[in-house]
Amino acid sequence: MADYFWLIPLFPAAGFALVGLLGLYSNWALRHKLNKRFVHWVAVGVIAVSFFLSCGAVIDLYAARHQESLEKVLFVWIPAGNLPAAGGLARVQAEWGYLLDPLSAVMILVVTGVGLLIHIYSTGYMWEDDGYYRFFAYMNLFMFMMLTLVLANNYLFMFMGWEGVGLCSYLLIGYYFDRKSAGDAGKKAFVVNRVGDAGFLVGLMLLFVTFGSFQYRDVFSAVAGFAPETAALGVLSLICIGLFIGATGKSAQIPLYTWLPDAMEGPTPVSALIHAATMVTAGVYMVVRSSPLFGRAPKVMFVVAVVGAVTALFAATIALVQRDIKRILAYSTVSQLGYMFAAAGLGAFVAAIFHLMTHAFFKALLFLGAGSVYHSTHELDVMKMGGLKKHMPTTYWTMLVATLAISGAPLLSGFFSKDEILWQAWNVHKGIWLVAWVAAGLTAFYMFRLLFLTFHGKERFDTHHPPHESPKKMTVPLVILAILAVIGGYVGLPAMIGHLIGVPNHFEHFLQPAVQAPEGVEHAIGESAFQEWIVTVLSILMAAAGFSVAYLFYLKRQELADRAAKAAQWAHTLLYRKYYVDELYDALFVNRAKDLGNGFWAFDRKVVDGLGVDGSGRLTLWSATLSGLFDLRVVDGIVNLVGRTTDAGSRAMRRLQTGLVQRYALVMIVGVFAFLSLYLWLFRAAP
Repeated sequence: MADYFWLIPLFPAAGFALVGLLGLYSNWALRHKLNKRFVHWVAVGVIAVSFFLSCGAVIDLYAARHQESLEKVLFVWIPAGNLPAAGGLARVQAEWGYLLDPLSAVMILVVTGVGLLIHIYSTGYMWEDDGYYRFFAYMNLFMFMMLTLVLANNYLFMFMGWEGVGLCSYLLIGYYFDRKSAGDAGKKAFVVNRVGDAGFLVGLMLLFVTFGSFQYRDVFSAVAGFAPETAALGVLSLICIGLFIGATGKSAQIPLYTWLPDAMEGPTPVSALIHAATMVTAGVYMVVRSSPLFGRAPKVMFVVAVVGAVTALFAATIALVQRDIKRILAYSTVSQLGYMFAAAGLGAFVAAIFHLMTHAFFKALLFLGAGSVYHSTHELDVMKMGGLKKHMPTTYWTMLVATLAISGAPLLSGFFSKDEILWQAWNVHKGIWLVAWVAAGLTAFYMFRLLFLTFHGKERFDTHHPPHESPKKMTVPLVILAILAVIGGYVGLPAMIGHLIGVPNHFEHFLQPAVQAPEGVEHAIGESAFQEWIVTVLSILMAAAGFSVAYLFYLKRQELADRAAKAAQWAHTLLYRKYYVDELYDALFVNRAKDLGNGFWAFDRKVVDGLGVDGSGRLTLWSATLSGLFDLRVVDGIVNLVGRTTDAGSRAMRRLQTGLVQRYALVMIVGVFAFLSLYLWLFRAAP
């Protein structure tokens, strides 16, 4: 089945074309909406086919250990041409080609597996929506672009998928286009991502100039001859900086993270798809895919680690006091992505992808659980909920599993992946470990705060109908994701446990051929097991501390939370207003861009239009007026004078033309007499 892996992204593309075109035809030509059951059978069916193809391809790849990758080129996308490069003219050619290796294999399983569950969930969540076919068409297009991104065999084709998911995010975040807030959120996501993509493009151009190719195989084989740039920033460092700027936009890292919380304006399944397994993880995937490049730019890798760690802590502090359930989860996503970048920056690329996978399970579950709560209560403010546990038991228990997993509770998936990141940080940079460790405690606190305020305590919701559990279409995906959130981490058991029970880290061994760790980064095993146990115990204690404080403040003695908020009102306001970063960006960039635009408009109106367009118009009008006067007074005057002279002469001549013969004879006689007289006078006067 691995020979047909290139069909995996094409099925969602076919679903988009079929549902989208038939939906448009039904609306415009037949004047009725496309049958909803047909829509979701097609839209969900194509994702199911892609998922089963992905499973078969990955199983075949894992079984064929002698074959590390498969490549399929469908056609040449951009024909060859010559462009200047470091070694002279280089042929630029982009293929529409797909690459299946261990890294892309993990990604397609996560994307299609979690994506399929979200599509199934959406059939229940979006059933009453009028734009049913449009929603699923966008979702299928999104899946096609994301699968293209992760399966591309060259940077230029990956960039097409990269931009494609950006476009789809704009369409899905702004899905409720009749709401101004949704439209603004979609535009914000689009613009902020374009800022990051500008850096990505610079990195790609430098990459081609340096290596003369966009193909992974060409770039990675050529970069092997480069020495690590430890002393100064060379061309490899500049390439990695450009690529990382693109990653900060797509994966919502400081300073380009502000679009992600606002993306909550889209439907909840969109939030789950974007925040869990697809778009926001694209930056992490791209950095790990480019590990041979980043591994030779240690200074840039340190920047990646610092940005990731700071983002993890920064976003976690904001999530502490938010009230909107989806916004809390959004900042949680930003924080968890920071963990992944911190791991990648430390050279723990496998740990970054491991956490990406486990995070997809429990974060998709959390968002879909939040959607289930909203579907029942039509409320997103956790302060207006409470007591939902008895009304929504399935949603509660599954969200409890996800909360435990993201908090790092022992033996759940998040524990294994987060513990691996903390262990690698401990080995490489204690400062990064400390920041990530504190962020882990904050994660446990705000997640249990969300759980307690939503499902425990007294009922604070105000609805006309009592809350109820969501339909099976929505709860079955929750249960499946809860199971994955429990068992998903066992494919990558840490070294200390693996040595005890004699089970190797299958996930690490599977990914090794596709991921190149930088020199000097080694996994501590054997004699370091004791230190790993210490780090693990510390992470468990920090998670327990976060849980205990949340339990005390929001379940046992809720008045303590109010007292703390009043005692540190300034800090509470600062966190609730998200450090005023949006206001700062508005003041420094958005409003200044508006001022610049207004200035250009004024220049255009007063100078370009005033002196140029309007001035030339007025000059033309004045010259036309003068030309008209000259034509009227001079040209027409001369013409009229000639006419009047001719008319006067003709009148005089008409008087001679009386029609009387005797007058004509008299004139002839007088004429002859005058002629003879003149002749005789002249003759007589001659000498």
